[in-house]
Amino acid sequence: MAIDFAKIGESADLEDLVQHDAYEEWKQAEGVPTIKGFYIDDLKTVEVHPWPRKGGKGVIINLEGTGGVNDAHVVEIAPGGKSEPEHHMYEEMVYILKGRGSTSVWYDENAKSTFEWAAGSLFAIPLNATYQFFNGSGQEPVRYVSVTQAPTMMRLFHSNDFIFNNPWQFRDRFSGDARYFSGEGKMYRRTARRMWTANFVSDIHTMSLPLRPDRGGGGRNIHLELASNSMGAHISQFQVGMYKKGHRHGPGAHVIILGGTGYSLLWKNEGDERKKCDWRPGAVVVPPADWFHQHFNTGPEPARYLALRMGGSTFRQTESVVRGEGTGTSLKLGGWQIEYEDEDPEIHKLYEAEVKAHGAPCLMKGLVEGCTGGYGVMEKGGDD
Repeated sequence: MAIDFAKIGESADLEDLVQHDAYEEWKQAEGVPTIKGFYIDDLKTVEVHPWPRKGGKGVIINLEGTGGVNDAHVVEIAPGGKSEPEHHMYEEMVYILKGRGSTSVWYDENAKSTFEWAAGSLFAIPLNATYQFFNGSGQEPVRYVSVTQAPTMMRLFHSNDFIFNNPWQFRDRFSGDARYFSGEGKMYRRTARRMWTANFVSDIHTMSLPLRPDRGGGGRNIHLELASNSMGAHISQFQVGMYKKGHRHGPGAHVIILGGTGYSLLWKNEGDERKKCDWRPGAVVVPPADWFHQHFNTGPEPARYLALRMGGSTFRQTESVVRGEGTGTSLKLGGWQIEYEDEDPEIHKLYEAEVKAHGAPCLMKGLVEGCTGGYGVMEKGGDD
């Protein structure tokens, strides 16, 4: 018998369809507060709260620029303490904010890989491997921030049992090798980018960076491919008295300030009011998808940041999520970057005022029309 859908659709007795958000429901069940906004002033000092799953205290971060594709967790482990063992079907990249300790990772309880870390270390947890953090100090807490795919994966499968109790082992990603977290790696290239493929970096603050002058600011940059992830990371640095070129890309790039002082400008369309985010070490800003943004160094030392984001380079992701290939190519050539000669003059006027207020030089003369400061020393680096 044919069903009369028109008649059914006109019925006043229909039940309302309830729409679920598996990620939001998980957060409510965790009982941990969420921080929102465009940026956070200092991840090392944000208030944390009891988080039983982690065996310590923590907070969940959902900044505007994630577009719901990823999130960040700040977790603190008490002196002499340890986290609860856990595993999950979402990727997680970890940056140690303060403290020292160790982490054990395993698929097999009898074959654990254990490595030590300290403030500045960066690593990724192999997908669905069990892991546990140990605070190596009996006096000071450990604090780390991790960026995860939890929002995407939870909304895709909407099953906490699948996410947290799945027995599958990704042996092609992690075999239990004792040297997996040794810090060994290999350098690759992709167009102007340099890629360091590894599973552990002992200190990203002191890691040497290849030149990347096409991004402006006398820049240096390296991309990091960790634990065969589909997420990616990169470290960028730019010189005293200089700033990077404006650009845009996809959602979810958590830009964590490692060194230096300055600010970022965020704006969606030409003519829009620009949102100014002042930063220092420990700050994080997440530019919204397809918003232009630009990073400025106003301090007396090079500015360096770590970006933990959706989309690595080894395993290709949909362009709707990544949209990062054009960040080094001019808008005039179909890319996503604003060259210095094309930027709004008001941007440079603000920068000159900011560096003057901070007692720092402006070294953009010869790069930006109308600059009244000094000439910058632009490092040369072939096609880097």
